[in-house]
Amino acid sequence: MATITAAMVKELRESTGAGMMDCKAALTETAGNMQEAQDWLRKKGLSKAAKKAGRVAAEGLIGAMTSGNKGVVVEVNSETDFVARNEQFQGLVKMVAQVALRVGADVETIKAAKVGDFTVETAISDAIATIGENMSLRRAALLEVANGVVASYIHGAVIDNAGKMGVLVALESTGKTDELSALGRQLAMHVAATNPQALDPSGLDPETVKREKDVLADKYRQQGKPENVIEKIVESGLKTYYKEVCLLEQAFIHDTGKSVAQAVKEAEGKVGAPVKITAFVRYALGEGIEKQESDFAAEVAAASGKK
Repeated sequence: MATITAAMVKELRESTGAGMMDCKAALTETAGNMQEAQDWLRKKGLSKAAKKAGRVAAEGLIGAMTSGNKGVVVEVNSETDFVARNEQFQGLVKMVAQVALRVGADVETIKAAKVGDFTVETAISDAIATIGENMSLRRAALLEVANGVVASYIHGAVIDNAGKMGVLVALESTGKTDELSALGRQLAMHVAATNPQALDPSGLDPETVKREKDVLADKYRQQGKPENVIEKIVESGLKTYYKEVCLLEQAFIHDTGKSVAQAVKEAEGKVGAPVKITAFVRYALGEGIEKQESDFAAEVAAASGKK
């Protein structure tokens, strides 16, 4: 039987982040072979990760990365906000964004992509085992233009290119790249602040528009307005609604006297060519995830055996 020294255990701990007793067991099981011990811990880590998979992960980081005419935004979740300040987790988010920029926005394709000798999915599982929280690559989006730029903005940045919210804006243009990038960042900041539902009215869900019309019409029917008057009021009300939820029709946050469409048109002089916003993406951390509310007092009582 191989002699397992304290130095060997220390080396394995530093390379894997696993606990001391786990490292000692791994070395014992593999007769002191360091590589096999790492593999043994990885397999054990995968087992631990599977047990954590049922826990709600609604914290984490949004990562955004651009390269010229292409950009990606990804959401990697963890269970607690504390993990977002962990350097290993931050590195994981950056790596996922870099891979997405290379292979596209399909989550399964990203997870299956290789980074060195391992896949992204393995890297996530290893991080779960080391850090001790459930984590998941929840979603990703990619924007690309034939000519122009994709600009990004991170709100609530924890590190460069990662924070609590990420926005991409795609600008189609043959104009000056530096001016386009500056305009794109301003527009991305606007999207972060106003959360538009669509680029223009044609991009809105027809059911959402119908519901808005019905609400407006019912409101004025209850006031006794005649139908021909209601129709005109509803059309006017819809125009106001579009200004609230459609990006091109919103008041530009950097100059509220202009709409976004007017601001883009005026920027064409500096850019030196026509500019068209083709798409945008806005990811806010944890949106749409139902977070579990815990009753701490009940947990303490249960742990102590009290009713």
